[in-house]
Amino acid sequence: MMKKKILLASILVLLISGISVWYYVFVYSKNHHREVANEKGITVAAREIVKEFQLNEKTANGKYLNKAVVVTGEVSDIKTDQAGQITVTLKSDDTFSNVFCTLKSGNLKPEIGKTIRVKGICNGFLSDVVLNEAILENTPQ
Repeated sequence: MMKKKILLASILVLLISGISVWYYVFVYSKNHHREVANEKGITVAAREIVKEFQLNEKTANGKYLNKAVVVTGEVSDIKTDQAGQITVTLKSDDTFSNVFCTLKSGNLKPEIGKTIRVKGICNGFLSDVVLNEAILENTPQ
């Protein structure tokens, strides 16, 4: 009799856990997605943010990591990743470290050599400063 209760309780816990995970993955996260366009971003030039990460990554992470950042810089490269999203690289003063931005779907493709403003969520520094969920803003005058 006791084994039946333990088995029944275990099945109930697994069922509730499975439903909770399914709800979070397929319902909650779809409706509670972060929208970078509605956030106020920290404005910085591409060369400055790269330099900050190179000088002191820990301090730069505290300032930029997981925050909306508006980066201004010259487009040096445009590609499409495996997921079909446009990626844009903004030049810095260091040829080996730049700002790498993955644009959200529906953004227009910028032109190489043009100066643009990109707003995205900073994901840190991996030889390049990485921005995800990025959108193009008005080009600076």
